[in-house]
Amino acid sequence: MTQLITTELVELDQNLGTSPEDVIRHLAGRVAANGRATEVEGLFADAFARESKTATGVPGGIAIPHCRSTAVTEATLAMARLSQPVDFGAKDGPADLIFFIAAPEGADQDHLKLLSKLARSLIKKDFTAALRAAATQAEVVELVEGALADKPAAHAAAPAAAAVGTAAGSTPAAAGAPRAKRLVAVTACPTGIAHTYMAADSLVAAAKEAGVDLQVETQGSSGAKALDPAVIAAADAVIFAVDVDVRGKERFAGKPVINAPVKRGIDEPEKMVEEALAAADNPNARRVPHFGAEEQAQHEAEEKGEHIGQKLKKALLTGVSYMIPFVAGGGLLIALGFLMGGYLITKYADTIVVQNSLFNLPTEFPDNAWGPLGAYLGAVLFKIGALSLGFLVPALAGYIAYAIADRPGIAPGFVAGAVAGFMGAGFLGGIVGGLLAGYVALMIGRLQVPRWLRGLMPVVIIPLLASLVASGLMFLILGGPIVAITKGLNGWLSGLTGASAIALGVILGLMMCFDLGGPVNKVAYAFAVAGLGAASMDNQAPWQIMAAVMASGMVPPLAMALASTVLNKKLFSLAEQENGKAAWLLGASFISEGAIPFAAADPLRVIPASMLGGAVTGAMSMAFGVGSKAPHGGFFVFFAIDNFLMFFVSIAVGAVVSAFAVIALKRWAVKKTVDTVEPVPVTV
Repeated sequence: MTQLITTELVELDQNLGTSPEDVIRHLAGRVAANGRATEVEGLFADAFARESKTATGVPGGIAIPHCRSTAVTEATLAMARLSQPVDFGAKDGPADLIFFIAAPEGADQDHLKLLSKLARSLIKKDFTAALRAAATQAEVVELVEGALADKPAAHAAAPAAAAVGTAAGSTPAAAGAPRAKRLVAVTACPTGIAHTYMAADSLVAAAKEAGVDLQVETQGSSGAKALDPAVIAAADAVIFAVDVDVRGKERFAGKPVINAPVKRGIDEPEKMVEEALAAADNPNARRVPHFGAEEQAQHEAEEKGEHIGQKLKKALLTGVSYMIPFVAGGGLLIALGFLMGGYLITKYADTIVVQNSLFNLPTEFPDNAWGPLGAYLGAVLFKIGALSLGFLVPALAGYIAYAIADRPGIAPGFVAGAVAGFMGAGFLGGIVGGLLAGYVALMIGRLQVPRWLRGLMPVVIIPLLASLVASGLMFLILGGPIVAITKGLNGWLSGLTGASAIALGVILGLMMCFDLGGPVNKVAYAFAVAGLGAASMDNQAPWQIMAAVMASGMVPPLAMALASTVLNKKLFSLAEQENGKAAWLLGASFISEGAIPFAAADPLRVIPASMLGGAVTGAMSMAFGVGSKAPHGGFFVFFAIDNFLMFFVSIAVGAVVSAFAVIALKRWAVKKTVDTVEPVPVTV
């Protein structure tokens, strides 16, 4: 196994800049200069993206920027002791000890364990004091290698007997004395290299000082050993110090819980332990839901009205995200079916698929098909796509219910969605049916039932009753009005022409470019995708809406690519110029998120410029009657685009408008210093 840190990767008492961005870029350069990364900018971009999600400063003047990156060729640790401390977001002030952890995308477990062990050492005051006193790079390397050679902290895998027996660091309780409180915890961060393990050790240390037994399950990159079920059963409360979903949360169902970001487990472990102890004695404390997928915001949503909207938005976006693969695959297959079998294949598809085969090609087929073979293959592709699209409403409803009630909500949600589809209630019916099924399943799941009945609840009782209630309400009461609304909406969309269609294109374009993949963007996209199921040769409005949405969403990354790599490079930083090169492909593929690095760096200029170009593109696309039978793919699904020439022209015009707008804003709007500094030279 290669050496993680060498003297060439250590810098002592240097001024590396005034911001985390400066320091991370410099250390990424040092890693690359030592042959451990293929490029500086790729490594910097991955590390700074991780830093932007959660600050990596920790108490004690330490920062641990870290990432996994395809640019890294071998696991590496670079260290800098700064002469001018830099604020990495720690509550106690700026950091002077910086450890930059760069792991390959597929780092092996041995390296990850060593990196995790180092992160745990950094909360030890004697270790950090020795690092600050080190006189040479070689001394730092020796200290780090010594820390890596130590035995790992034995908090995560302590035997169940210890938890059930005595508290950590205490003697057995006298007979009749009150039992000491027992806590369990889970720590996890997105990369699972540093914060996961530092939070675990900090919580264990805080619990020990409080005389409390605490055992932690670290769900990190170097592997996780699950807590013994007996330990969990004996625990009085649980702490989740996590930035990602807890794996196996259902194991802690019913336990009082304190839920916070992983960084709080490092910054305020004593407070988290105190809060967990208080929750253990509070019968009204928040508890881990029985279904395991609900976040603790569930209780806040019930207790505080302002959280209901957030919860509904999360459920709807979950349903849309699970629905999109059905629509994407189905839409592309239908488009291929039209390409090979002609637009009239819809009239022949069922007969051809049932009565013909590759060895018995059809004799009756559309005139514009690619011959008998094309007609047969087109019919097969069209039918598979149509069947896939048939899952649109059930999948939407099923996964909305899943977001609310976890797995017990899936079956009732799918059934309610199928009922909505059968009645012709469309995606509006799917949304209503999914919400009904989810909340009914959730309420039934909260009923207190005898222990012998609990095992039947998620697999029999909840699906049965929730399906009956939600689908029954759809049939008996709600379905009719929703069908009327759906027919009215479809009629209105079909009748849009002239100024009305152009206005809709403007609105959709503005929404697609407002937050580049965020909730507003997703609402516009979901509106377009959900309508595809109702599209036909007689009702092409949904295809036109889909084209306007896709074209507008392609504008921001293409515009930023044009501005930063062609029109005026000097107005953009080196990192933005590199991002601009990638944005060409991202924009051409309809990945709006390709413009996010530009928007994050300069939102007040990039977002308005993007919205202006998106509105122009949306209006032009609707005005020229461009249609898209595919919900995704950009230029690469040209065969599914009606009037592809004007699709291309609309996007090109919008991208040019946005590019010139952002350049104008950067030149003449309120000035700000643009980071165009050369890469910090690396001394080897």
